[in-house]
Amino acid sequence: MSTFVKTDFSIASVEDELRVDELCRKLLRDFHQHLVRNGVPPLEAGTMAHGADYFLRDYLVSARRRNLFQEKEGIVRTFAATWYIISNLEPTVGELEGHLNGVREFYRFLHSTGLLSREYLGKIERECGDIHWYEERIDSFWDISDDGYLAWERECSLKEG
Repeated sequence: MSTFVKTDFSIASVEDELRVDELCRKLLRDFHQHLVRNGVPPLEAGTMAHGADYFLRDYLVSARRRNLFQEKEGIVRTFAATWYIISNLEPTVGELEGHLNGVREFYRFLHSTGLLSREYLGKIERECGDIHWYEERIDSFWDISDDGYLAWERECSLKEG
């Protein structure tokens, strides 16, 4: 496994974002190799790495410009309950569940390497497991009418508060 320094994942500029994106690629390769070494079939390991990749690089790095080691409760929840839904033409609970499985396993991997606290891992696992609520969010998104979007978004806002 490569050696990673948590502060190297901080983003303050476009250059940082590109650098962190590459660090995430390396970390995801390590994650994939870890899964395969531990008996996960390569295709399944690739699917999990892809799910984690979407969350990490598209959401945390690109959309939120957040250090993945900043232990912020609710980050998976806002990804799954709002960002994923509004960022996809046809959001489905099946696709989302695949992403969340990858995210959960990725954070378990980070914990196993000592890069993440047990307490934060527990929070991530709970947020990844709330699939029924995310399904309700997807359904309620399709039911929005008139000016209902703002009320829907406020339930799990992407705005930093």
